[in-house]
Amino acid sequence: MFTEYLDTHDLGALLLPPGSYRPFPRRQERAAWEALDSAVKQELCAWGDEALAGYPPLTATQYLAFSRTGDRQVFEKPYFTRRRLLIGATLAECVLDDGAHLDAVIDGLWAICEESSWVVSAHCDSRHLMSRPMQEHPLPDTADPYIDLFSAQTAATLSFVLYFMEDKLNTVTPRIARRVRRELETRILRPFEIHDDFWWMGMIRKDMNNWTPWILSNVLDTLLLIERDGVRRCELTARAMRMLDSYLAVMPEDGGCDEGTGYFNVAGASLLDCLEAIHEATDGRVSFYDEPHIRAIGTYPLKAHVSGPYYLNFADCDVKPTLDAMPIIRYGLRTQNPALTALGAAIRRRKGAQVRPEDTPQMKRVLYSIFDTVPDADALREPPFMAMPDLQVYAWRFSGLYAAIKGGCNGESHNHNDVGTFVIYADGEPAIVDMGNKVYTAKTFSPERYTIDNTRSMNHNVPLIGETEQHEGREYAARDVSGDESGARMDIAGAYPAQAKVKRLVRSLTPGGPGVLLRDEIELEQAQSVTWVFMLRQKPELAPGAVRFGTLVLRHDPALAQQVQEMPVTDARLARNFPGSLWRLTLSAPPTAAIREEFRIERSS
Repeated sequence: MFTEYLDTHDLGALLLPPGSYRPFPRRQERAAWEALDSAVKQELCAWGDEALAGYPPLTATQYLAFSRTGDRQVFEKPYFTRRRLLIGATLAECVLDDGAHLDAVIDGLWAICEESSWVVSAHCDSRHLMSRPMQEHPLPDTADPYIDLFSAQTAATLSFVLYFMEDKLNTVTPRIARRVRRELETRILRPFEIHDDFWWMGMIRKDMNNWTPWILSNVLDTLLLIERDGVRRCELTARAMRMLDSYLAVMPEDGGCDEGTGYFNVAGASLLDCLEAIHEATDGRVSFYDEPHIRAIGTYPLKAHVSGPYYLNFADCDVKPTLDAMPIIRYGLRTQNPALTALGAAIRRRKGAQVRPEDTPQMKRVLYSIFDTVPDADALREPPFMAMPDLQVYAWRFSGLYAAIKGGCNGESHNHNDVGTFVIYADGEPAIVDMGNKVYTAKTFSPERYTIDNTRSMNHNVPLIGETEQHEGREYAARDVSGDESGARMDIAGAYPAQAKVKRLVRSLTPGGPGVLLRDEIELEQAQSVTWVFMLRQKPELAPGAVRFGTLVLRHDPALAQQVQEMPVTDARLARNFPGSLWRLTLSAPPTAAIREEFRIERSS
């Protein structure tokens, strides 16, 4: 898409000259800052005051913690705190314009420029992603800068600080801004210009994920705000646009994101950030919002929305993800999608005057929340049926219930071994659930990933064959998948390894009437026990042939053996979504070579 456009258009003639890119009001444009809502200004000033106490230190041993113990947070907490404080100090100074936060801005800029690398410890050697142990290179090579998610995000933050504050910094000494510009050139712009071997660029690998738009959105902001050479600015902008084609090539036409809703902020919304930068840097002359694929990607959070704060959370995703409202609103407005705009407006209204980032600190998103207007939007209306056939995800709403099921494969980005899993909500609250995400450690993206309980199929709503779980890999996939308003059907036998000896495992989910009918038809090469797993949000009550939990009851063949395991939630991230405990219900059949079981999940009488 982008390459084709560049081959037929003169981008250099369309880009505004260097220095003319004005994505937000400058600090000197006092009317815009003074017109901000008083609650927002108060919040920004309070945020900036926190920076007056100083910035936390960052040490080599904090960096080494990831390779030594697998702990990312030891380094990342102070790393992100520095950036949050710098954003707060900058915006407070923009609001007040009285010099009270200027030293805090200077200290933040200088401290970040003094860091040996802006690449976080978990990504230290991600140029060679999964190709060799992190322990071989536990500290960054300062002579060979790499661009990861957060070095690019840091660069964009520093670029926006200069955009707002360079004139004031120069009254202290021009060397501050010169230092920042030199670091941006050395760490980001020059490596971006000369390297083709960063995997997320799409030149040596084709299996792209959120890294590509997330990094490129920040590189584009850095480039458009900082680069003074018009020819180079044009060439590198075009280079970034061509890389975006690598991302679009792996995105399904239905706009589904196999990384889950929690990654929309840094996947589809980061694509929007790229499109917005290009749109604004060309004064609206370059726009891709009429493209069907672009429009479909923007609808993903709308399709994945369950109710209130809840979203489908297959893969590494929180059931209550942090979603930035303003990019969703912008996407809805740009693509003339009132439902998407309404979803963004509903998210924003829940947050009130809050402007601080809940996720990693992206300054552009904070600026959206300050300057964008939340439009009057109709009440959000959810369709009774949703389909993302490329992603093989289907969902239904009926009688106060919500049900969804996925096919797909076990080689998706941020994959869990979960082909055929499903979830059910009652009156907008989770009942049969997907655990979703946990705090990332060194294991999360290592060969030990599938030893973690939330990634294993034994903790998803799919059967165990004997003691055999599903296996990871793209070849372990559903087949013959179909879905429509009446239900979904798929053969998930291919998700199990050869030792499971599964010839056929056809799963169907049929919504309607008082509840949901789940049916499994299983053929095995030899007699084995089969155990069905149901991950429950509420503590179940067992009775012959029935399990009650919350307002629902699961009815099954009384011959199946019932067992319940309480799973106390101790992981900090998981606890934000499912505080207390989850409950793992298993229903087991004795060894057999062929079995057909039905499970009815309906309202409890």
